[in-house]
Amino acid sequence: MDLTFTHRFVNVNGINMHFAEKTPSVASDGAAPPPPTILFLHGFPELWYTWRHQMTALSSLGYRTIAPDLRGYGDTEAPERADAYTSLHVVGDLIGLIDAVVGGDRERVFVVGHDWGAIIAWHLCLLRPDRVKALVNMSVVFEPWSLKRKPIPMFKSFYGDDYYICRFQEYGEIEAEFAKVGTERALMEFLTYSDTGPILLPKGKSCDDYDDPVSLPSWLTEYDVKYYVSKYEKSGFTGPVNYYRNMDRTWEMMGTFSNAQVKVPVKFIIGDQDLTYHIPGTKKYIHDGRFKSHVPLLDEVVVIKGVGHFLHEERPEEISKHIHDYFRTF
Repeated sequence: MDLTFTHRFVNVNGINMHFAEKTPSVASDGAAPPPPTILFLHGFPELWYTWRHQMTALSSLGYRTIAPDLRGYGDTEAPERADAYTSLHVVGDLIGLIDAVVGGDRERVFVVGHDWGAIIAWHLCLLRPDRVKALVNMSVVFEPWSLKRKPIPMFKSFYGDDYYICRFQEYGEIEAEFAKVGTERALMEFLTYSDTGPILLPKGKSCDDYDDPVSLPSWLTEYDVKYYVSKYEKSGFTGPVNYYRNMDRTWEMMGTFSNAQVKVPVKFIIGDQDLTYHIPGTKKYIHDGRFKSHVPLLDEVVVIKGVGHFLHEERPEEISKHIHDYFRTF
């Protein structure tokens, strides 16, 4: 695989953001219009790097591909304030990135999101639909704001206090546990998780409980792991974990969007072995018409059999084809 990417930094929304870019392999003669841009948004505990396969494939098909490290991740600046990681902050970063890199304040881009990147993509489309041509989103569905669905209490009611999102809430606590376990092992616990059930991190779990070796799945190489570890050892886990610490805060801020619809063309993809597909009520919500009622321009839902959470890495060629087949219609 071609791993040659251009790396740049841009000041957006008060922070310095790192992004990787790959442009079409066939140079424009200057008379042709600029290539369409795809903005890729990663999840936890990933980085821009998670999109390397799609960026390579889509740039070869004529797209300009851009993938940032979201705020607090990798080489992008990590604000110290824990409350600086709401969806509104991150959407502001992305609007600044589009303005600075794509050009102008009216340009629109294609967007692809996964995991936390999918959540941010939904909010980007909800808040600024004028900047998005179409969206391919993966793993996390859009659900409208509801008084009864405050995130942390809801997850506690589903899974209890040991659920990883609930464990992430106390500032500094999980970072200390990850430090004891080691950066590589902490990352591996998430990147290789393949159960359809919830991720549980019981308090008081001994470091000895992490002595068993972890086998790498076929899609994750030693090089990949070393890349992630090198960035997390530099920037730490606090920024990424702060997204979870702001879930209730974002919910409080988004009350004005109660019953609002996402009115951007969307294709949604999920693996049938993805733990998010098995969150209570999610499967029924996707297939009984409610998802479509809240995302009226939802053109297609694709459930890929035998695939887990990191579907874009597990089936890179298939996901790249899904993205291209959808965006080419625009």
